[in-house]
Parts: sequence; structure tokens; C-alpha cells
Amino acid sequence: MPTITVGTARIPYRVVGDGPDTLVLVHGTGPGSAMWDGLLDSFTDRYTVLLPDLSGSEAAEDDGGALALVTLAAQVNAVIDDAGRGPADVVGFSLGAVVATAAAALRPEQVRRLVATAGWISSEQDEYLRLSFATWLSLAGDPVAFGRYATLTAFSRGFLNRIGRAAVEANTAYMQPTSGTLRHIALDLALDLGPLLPRVQAPALVIGCTQDATVPVENTRRLHAALPGSAYAEFDTGHIVLAEETEAYTKTVRDFLDA
Repeated sequence: MPTITVGTARIPYRVVGDGPDTLVLVHGTGPGSAMWDGLLDSFTDRYTVLLPDLSGSEAAEDDGGALALVTLAAQVNAVIDDAGRGPADVVGFSLGAVVATAAAALRPEQVRRLVATAGWISSEQDEYLRLSFATWLSLAGDPVAFGRYATLTAFSRGFLNRIGRAAVEANTAYMQPTSGTLRHIALDLALDLGPLLPRVQAPALVIGCTQDATVPVENTRRLHAALPGSAYAEFDTGHIVLAEETEAYTKTVRDFLDA
């Protein structure tokens, strides 16, 4: 697995597939790029897929300090540089949607097309969003409550009922209050994408989730409105549309990227 140094961080990234085009998948808050593994077969026919593990993820190494949006965006762009695969299509989910958008703003020549899923501009625009992130942080001392809160807000009620209790309880163990995840949530709470949005040049697709209790869909609609010319799609799911509507989500992304 290639590993690069970006500032004080050591950032590993996986390379999957050998397609002629390049796709970068940017993970959200939590352990890292493995969140994309169930979708890879939907892209490797056309793409060489780059999967960076950014600062705060389990595989990355850095000084442990507070994270900044531009720092993570620079890591994404550095991975594209190191792989020699630009310009790339870049798809981000949740915090990764914000980071991917920032990467497109900071290095417009690096990003051919952008997909931002369940993203937002700033928690200062929504008291619910601000309180939700702050509440999640406050549960750091109780790993069980931390994981349950993450699961409760990540999925729709209907999806939780469909998968059943054993799967629900298994999901609660996925998100744990590691130091890296807590740094991600602190960034979720503090970031402001607004100043970078006018610099985005890539054609963009913004995807919202109508039952999203982590990032209420009004925030994602606001991101779409702030990206002039962006396309918009919406799914009737909770936050993790990748799990709730996997096939429909990947088709929507591919249709946009292939246009």
C-alpha cells in the first residue's frame, strides 16, 4: 500500500482496479476508507480507484493535533499527485463530501467531476446540526452510548427495522470514540466550507438524504444551492445512503460521472 508524507502526516492509500480513468473515494468521520469496500465492484470496470485514509482514520499517522479542512483536502490532492492519476473524479461522503469539495476548490485542475454526498457547509447554519455534533462529542466517555448514538442517527428507522436487532447491535460497535474519530467530529463541528465554494470549477453532483438525522437534508440542499450549476439528487434514506440504497446510489453516481 503506498504511503505518502503530507506535512506532518503519513497518509496511506489503496489502489483498486486498473481502469483507464481515476476515481478517488473520500471517507467520512470514523475509521477510514473501508466504508467504501462494498461499492468498489460498481466502479472498477472503468476506474482505477484510489482510497486514501486521511488524518484521524485508523491507518493514518500524524501529530494528533486538531484537524483543519484544508489539511484533509491537501491530503486528497497529494494522493492524486502521488498516484500520477489526475485529473480525477472525486466522490466524498459526509465529512468526505466537504473534504472532496474543498479539494476541488483548492486544486481545480485536479478534479474532473465532483460528487458530494450528505455534506454541509457549516454547523453554524443549523442549531440541530451543531447540537448533534456537540452531543456526539460529549458521549466520548461512554463507548456504548457513543456507538448507539452514531447508529441511531446514521440510518433511517425503516432500515434499522429491516436489518433486525442483531445487525443493529453489530453496527453500534463500528463507530468508537477513538482519538481520531473524536478529532473528526470536532472538525465536523468547527469547519466552514463557505469561503471555498466560489473556487469550485468542476461539474458537481450533490446528493441529499431526506431522512438524514446526522446531517439534515436542508444542509445538503444548502450546499447544492451554493454550488452554481451543480446537479442534485435525493434519496429517501438515512445518512448512510451507501448502505440503504447501494445499487441506486452507485447508479446515480456512475450516470453523473459517465455523462
